[in-house]
Amino acid sequence: MQENSRDTEVLLANPRGFCAGVERAIEIVERALAQFGAPIYVRHEIVHNRYVVENLRAKGAVFVDELDEVPAGGTVIFSAHGVAKSVRADAEARGLKVFDATCPLVTKVHVEVAKMLKQGLEIVLIGHRGHPEAEGTMGQAQTRMHLVETAADVAGLEIADPDKVAYVTQTTLSVDDAAVVVAALRARFPKIRGPKKNDICYATQNRQDAVKLMAPRCDVVIVVGSPNSSNSNRLREVARKFGVEAHMIDTASDLRREWVAGKHRVGVTAGASAPEVLVNEVVARLKALGATRVAQLEGITESVAFTLPRGLAAKN
Repeated sequence: MQENSRDTEVLLANPRGFCAGVERAIEIVERALAQFGAPIYVRHEIVHNRYVVENLRAKGAVFVDELDEVPAGGTVIFSAHGVAKSVRADAEARGLKVFDATCPLVTKVHVEVAKMLKQGLEIVLIGHRGHPEAEGTMGQAQTRMHLVETAADVAGLEIADPDKVAYVTQTTLSVDDAAVVVAALRARFPKIRGPKKNDICYATQNRQDAVKLMAPRCDVVIVVGSPNSSNSNRLREVARKFGVEAHMIDTASDLRREWVAGKHRVGVTAGASAPEVLVNEVVARLKALGATRVAQLEGITESVAFTLPRGLAAKN
């Protein structure tokens, strides 16, 4: 893209940006601050987006890595990624006031794990090692849990009874990559059981599908999202699988002129934890660099909404 270009177009993927789980998590922090006042403690980043975290920190949220950083009698919020059972037990033992911002779709996976354990099954979680959601799901049991990241990891699994094994997945994976790992699991364990419904969340899948539609039309794709956002990283990977140059940025200031110089069509999307204000700033930056047209692509309209925890009901 060059200054005063006449034929540069920006394509906006749909859907993009905030999902219902992220909106709920942020609202929980904001309502807790409004009702109880600062400080409100949040275990880990409420969602993986620097802009969101800094905005909430400015309002009085205090982000901590572990519960021992929360003073006695304090109010703590569990992040959207979910927590291990041991974390819940620790909070209860210390008498902390807890609001749970775990995404209901992550909670669904935790419920699946509990049911599978009751059936005497060993469980394989397909997920990213070290990610808070994977740690929370693995922490639903002290034994009979295994984590794999790739199809290659499946060969190293040690399962007591190959006929009594099941799998679940992290909600923010690449749909296509997860399918490859599931195929490897089924090849090694023909009787493996899976969740009744795909664990990968509707928003993750919709955003990946939107990039699959957009990427082949573009010369370069810009993904708005923070480096530690799993679903944002997957969007970049999806675009690159089409052979399209793709970059992930936190804010418009990270956008490099050389990425878009001479390009006729620039695709823009955003991870589920990235607010639309950041997308608008990226579009403004692209216009400053010479883009003359902005087009919204058609896509699925999302109408999912999740209820807030008891004690944080809407006030008129």
